[in-house]
This record gives sequence, C-alpha cells and structure tokens, in this order.
Amino acid sequence: MKKEEKKAGFLSQLCGFLLAILLAIVIRTFAYEPYNIPSGSMFPTLLIGDHLFISKYTYGYSRHSFIGSLPLIPHGRLFGKLPKIGDVVVFRVTPQIMPSLVTSVDYIKRVIALPGDTVQMKQGRLYINGQLVERKYLNQEEIEIEGKKVLYTKYEETLPNGVKHLIYEVDDMVKSDDTPLITVPEGHFFAMGDNRDNSYDSRFFGAVPLTHLEGRAEIIFYSTNGNGWFFQFWRWPSFIRTDRLFNKIY
Repeated sequence: MKKEEKKAGFLSQLCGFLLAILLAIVIRTFAYEPYNIPSGSMFPTLLIGDHLFISKYTYGYSRHSFIGSLPLIPHGRLFGKLPKIGDVVVFRVTPQIMPSLVTSVDYIKRVIALPGDTVQMKQGRLYINGQLVERKYLNQEEIEIEGKKVLYTKYEETLPNGVKHLIYEVDDMVKSDDTPLITVPEGHFFAMGDNRDNSYDSRFFGAVPLTHLEGRAEIIFYSTNGNGWFFQFWRWPSFIRTDRLFNKIY
C-alpha cells in the first residue's frame, strides 16, 4: 500500500471516529441521555443499580442540557415546557442552590408542585394547596441498604392531578415529616424523593429553578444488584434484574 493510500485510510478512520463522537454528543444533548441510580432516595420506584434514559427534549433546553453546563444558552430555556406534577425528573443542583456543594451534581426526584402551588408536610402527610394528598396502605417491606436493613411501609400516593405512584415511609415522625408552608416561586418547581424519610430534596434546599431541569426519566434499560459485571454473561441470572428491564418510569 502506498504512503498516500495509508494516509487517506487513516484520515477516513479518524473522520469516522470523530463523527461518531459528535453524533453521540448530539444525541446526549438533544434527545436521550443515560443515567444511573446511585442512592435509595427514589425507592421503591427506582432502585440502586437501575440504568435509565432521560428525554432531554421534553422540557426544552438550557445551559444544563450541555456537557459541563456550557453557557451556550446563558439565560432561560429554549422550547421550554413545564413539567407535570408526578413527573420523575433529573435536574442540576448547583452550589447556588446548595452552598455546601463544591461542584454541581445531578439529582433525580419527583415533581410535587409547580409555580404558585403551596406545599407542606404535617406529621408525615403531604399537603398541596392546602389539600391532604391521599395515600393508601399497601404493605411493609424490609430492605437492605448498604448492609443495613430498614423496615419500610409502602403506600400508593395519588397526587392532585390523579397521578398514582408508590412511596416508602419509615414512620411519620422524622425531621422531614414536618415543614413550614412553602409557596413555590415563579420559574421554579418543588421536588421530593419517593423514599420520603431518606431523601434530601426540596424540603431541605428549597424549590429548584426550571432552568436546572435536564430531562424526564423515561425507561429502565438495564438493572443490576451490583453482584456482577455485565461482561460476565454466564452470571447474568444472578445479578441482572430481568423483571425491571424496559420498564417505563411512572
């Protein structure tokens, strides 16, 4: 092979590689982005080891839609839409929201209230716009988290717009079970974890700017209990949660 042909072949491979990277960045920024669950704050809806896709286009785009929160959209959102109460969303928490942070982190929680709504927890019960949110007792479940067993009570909660979802409660007497009455400011939303007594959320750091929304959680594409690696295909039945694969997130 001539030197010129080798050079042309190398350049062709390099261009293909760069185009593949560019395509991946475009899809991640404007369409879908993978996200994995690192904590139990969304139990029982989402488990540690769940891997899911979030839709980036659902609520429009802001600077936090881009890798590293590049200020390509310095203010507001393009094609912005309000989330719906009950949506499970990923958003960026910055040191401005939570001063204890050194750098920004992504959180996944459920939208509980929108601009102008009021939210309050009283003795473990959720009130939205002054109305008690209905919850139905289902059962009790003992879950092991980081080597510690916790007994949870599982409820089905029905939000004001009719969205039903599952929540966990340890009891109705922990610190986050009583809060002051909070009015969600314009341009913000209020988010809470489904694992109500083990979630650091808007009850602690306040309402979140809508510009910090990154996307809506859509579907679980992979789930592992952490006892194996994906390439160990002969062990898949022991660590892949097949019953969770391709489950839509509600």
